[in-house]
Amino acid sequence: MHITITPASIALFSLSESAIAFYLFQHVFPSGTLSTLLLFFSLLNSSGLVIYHLIIYPFFLSPLRHFPSPKTGFWPIIGHGLIMFQRPPGAVHLKIMKETPNEGIIRFLNWWHKDRLLLTSPAALADVLVHKSYDFEKPPWVRTFLVQFLGDGLLTSEGEDHLHQRKNILPAFHFRHIKELYPVFWSKSIELCDVIKADLWDKSDKVLEFNHFSTQVTMDIIGLAGLGRDIGSLRNSEDELIKNYEEILEPTFEKGVYFLSHMLFPRWLLSALPWKLNERVKVTTNSLKKICKDFVQDKKLRMKTGSDEDLDILSIMIRSNTFSDDGLVDQLLTFLAAGHETTSSALTWAAHLLSTHPAIQTQLRNEIHAAIPTPKSLSDPKVDIAGLLESLPYLNAVCNEVLRLYPTIPVTLRMAKNDTTICGQSVPAGTNCFIVPIATNRLPDLWGPDAEEFVPERWIDKETGRTTMNGGADSNYSFVTFLHGPRSCIGAKFARAEFRALIAAFVGSFDMEMADPNEAIKAGGTLTYKPLDGMKLRLKDVEWAQ
Repeated sequence: MHITITPASIALFSLSESAIAFYLFQHVFPSGTLSTLLLFFSLLNSSGLVIYHLIIYPFFLSPLRHFPSPKTGFWPIIGHGLIMFQRPPGAVHLKIMKETPNEGIIRFLNWWHKDRLLLTSPAALADVLVHKSYDFEKPPWVRTFLVQFLGDGLLTSEGEDHLHQRKNILPAFHFRHIKELYPVFWSKSIELCDVIKADLWDKSDKVLEFNHFSTQVTMDIIGLAGLGRDIGSLRNSEDELIKNYEEILEPTFEKGVYFLSHMLFPRWLLSALPWKLNERVKVTTNSLKKICKDFVQDKKLRMKTGSDEDLDILSIMIRSNTFSDDGLVDQLLTFLAAGHETTSSALTWAAHLLSTHPAIQTQLRNEIHAAIPTPKSLSDPKVDIAGLLESLPYLNAVCNEVLRLYPTIPVTLRMAKNDTTICGQSVPAGTNCFIVPIATNRLPDLWGPDAEEFVPERWIDKETGRTTMNGGADSNYSFVTFLHGPRSCIGAKFARAEFRALIAAFVGSFDMEMADPNEAIKAGGTLTYKPLDGMKLRLKDVEWAQ
């Protein structure tokens, strides 16, 4: 059993010991004053507690001590804590999974030798994400950090509050609603291509930084689908929303340290530091909250004077009458951030993979052109855009493979809120469990020897030629980009549909290659997985039949 003792308990216990020693055992401590005895017992008890936490409990008493641990990377006191600082995110976790024989759970010691578990098998992931999902929650420090940017929305809520929010938001992501949004996805995808062509018009080298454009188009899409309004960031390169989110999500070393500092130190202490990033976080988050507040007020006004049949996320939440105005702002903060960043990141990495795999790019373009004679042909309201794009096997295989190799959230944490079990093994309350999509999705034990390679064909059934659901893996839990269970990504189907349309339009319109074929793209990011120095592409217009 783990002993939890507060500083106040140590002080009280030390005071009791010193009083007993002073009044009853003066012959043992003939020259000791009450003050010196109190200091002596305080140091003695504190030292004993440190020894217990650093040595006795983790190495001799912890119920997790029998799990296998990494054979390298351990340092006294900091344990395997330096893993948290290694980049790119998730790479060291994959290395540990491959090098440490295990049966689904690997144990490592974090700072002060605190137990941490790394989940490696479908069975362990199923327990934490589905079978016992409400036994596990985001650690308090993670929620405290995220609330700054996302508010108290769906991603940061827990327990009954989460169930309530998800129930009232879920109708906005019904498959019929997503099908109705395909024309929006397609029109914005074509607008993206038109804006890129205009940007390249007077550039002799035909090179652009693609990540910025992918952020703009996905922000416009979530604006229409989430707010029922065209934000128009593609037409406005200085859009305030885009500038704020690009600043927040820019993958820098300083932001990585800022994030990890919240794990080690209390929020009030970090806020008091003369750290310039503290001020920038306040500025950007206050700006985002003001924008979202204006969106809510404007939407409510338009709903009073116009149609009540809008199916965007904000309209559905307002009609549910379960969210206050502040609650609506929190949800918008969540959906604007998560709704645009997921697909923006995937589109950027897709461009990189296709640029470095020209044969796959050509095969995909041939399928797109064979199915879609001209981009304008999908503007006909009689055309079933959803049915068409969802029926293209190679398009869907490419999309699945990109999402497998580059999940937007590479690493996430769950903490046991009570004593529980994983795969029948006891796990004490307070134990943090690492779920690492970018490692699980690339694990050779689950995906075979080519697990880290870009192979869209793994998603196509050789007999039927149709896209498979699991990419040849034995379990659905081998693919955890969107997680699973009650805490899975509520917008997964939305993101997949949007991604299909964007890839089809972009690959159909451009032949792409890396601006510098020898550039080694470095990945980083605090919350999301992004290229550190952007994604510079050289594009060439492709003749699409008219």
